[in-house]
Amino acid sequence: MATLRDISRQLGLSVTQVSRALNGHSDVSEDTRTRVQETAKSLNYQPNLSARKLVSGRSGIVGLVLPGIPDSPVDTLFVQIVGGLSRHFSARGMQFVLHVANPEEDIVRVYERLINAGSLDGFVVIEPTDHDPRIAYLRKRKVPFVLHGRMGPAPDHPYFDIDNEDVGYRLARHLLDLGHRHIAFLNGTSGRTYAEARSVGYRRALAEAGVPYRADHLLSGEMTEGFGLLSTVRLLSGKAPPTAIICGNMLITKGVASALTAMGRVVPRDMSVVAHDDVLPGVTPESFPVPLTTTQSALAQSWEPLADLLARAINGEPVAGLQRLGSLSLIARASSAPPPHP
Repeated sequence: MATLRDISRQLGLSVTQVSRALNGHSDVSEDTRTRVQETAKSLNYQPNLSARKLVSGRSGIVGLVLPGIPDSPVDTLFVQIVGGLSRHFSARGMQFVLHVANPEEDIVRVYERLINAGSLDGFVVIEPTDHDPRIAYLRKRKVPFVLHGRMGPAPDHPYFDIDNEDVGYRLARHLLDLGHRHIAFLNGTSGRTYAEARSVGYRRALAEAGVPYRADHLLSGEMTEGFGLLSTVRLLSGKAPPTAIICGNMLITKGVASALTAMGRVVPRDMSVVAHDDVLPGVTPESFPVPLTTTQSALAQSWEPLADLLARAINGEPVAGLQRLGSLSLIARASSAPPPHP
């Protein structure tokens, strides 16, 4: 089995430099850190976690807590999240563990039990909500964590996120610029910080264009195909149906497309459809009968920054240097067009 000395010999670095690179210390350059991680992976290096704990007081193990097994692993991105995080923590000589809690158990008690056991150095926290009790407890216990998302207008915690307010704003602005004035938004679960931010962006775009906000055109729910299908039927069966629909992700869009087809509506002649694309396998903008206009930011680009930021938080780096935003682009395709004439 490869050792730190094997890695140092191959790269011409000291054992101390290799160790600090693998543990995410800020005094190691990004180039050196990458070289060390790639060499460790090629040599199949596995850290001696027991020895590390004795020397540093840290286990080299971090965790993700989920409140139960998702009903549909594909819809909840379960495999992508766990696989991506595990791979990038492993590249840093750290171990990543998934803890699936009993859905009926208070999630804070789960964190309390794991922290008291003393085996985890920190946590990745996903799908935050406003005033999230998990974050409050981790802060109280002074346990390092990194959030996939942000809390509040001036976050004081480590995070990796995209500008979700800009997602809602850009998609709505694109449709408004095409002449639409009746725009529905099928958003994520109410209370989730990313969904709330997208709602703010959507409403800001409407306000700038002088278009009244309609509460019945903003629907929230789980980001699934079923939610998209049922919401579309509801929207088109109501008074003053929309001429365009914004979808929170590609799965929602699949449901919207199925409903429109079943109801005899053609995209974009009868209805413009746009969405946010997380760039997940299996559902692409080009896989729809009419290529889909999207904002785009690959979810897979989150895992490496989250692993890096948590490793550095564990090493005590200041929060100001542990906050990153991913890139976001809007790609106009054939699914969005001016609204049909009355």
